[in-house]
Amino acid sequence: MSTTHRFIEATPDRVFDVLADGWLFPSWVVGASRIRDVDDAWPAIDSKIHHSFGVWPIVIDDTTSITEWNRPFRAEFIARGWPLGEADVTVDVQDRSGGCFVTMTEFAVSGPGTLVPPLLMEPVLNIRNREALQRLAWLAEGGAAAPGA
Repeated sequence: MSTTHRFIEATPDRVFDVLADGWLFPSWVVGASRIRDVDDAWPAIDSKIHHSFGVWPIVIDDTTSITEWNRPFRAEFIARGWPLGEADVTVDVQDRSGGCFVTMTEFAVSGPGTLVPPLLMEPVLNIRNREALQRLAWLAEGGAAAPGA
């Protein structure tokens, strides 16, 4: 399991504006290369982002779905990337003076990723998720997905 943290100089609502815009997914999720479609219901429970990951021309098409949406405090996703497997990803947001404190937790729930020892998996996920939170911060602080923008 990987747990990473970051202070973001934006309100929790601004962070959730970015999460709620499925078309911004590859802008903050490291490894996502393109969006093929976003369900009209996104971010409703069980709705999906249809994405690809990898580097062209070797990309894999799959989906990420919402399993919990408690704006502006918590979002939980199931990220699929078969044949690698599936991961549970949770974003928890706590309001703080001058911004918010964001925690991202990720762990493999099915597929070959569940067989990788934590000693090997955690450092890779930690690096990846630190970068993802940095990108999320830039988008939220910069006003991406702002209502009326």
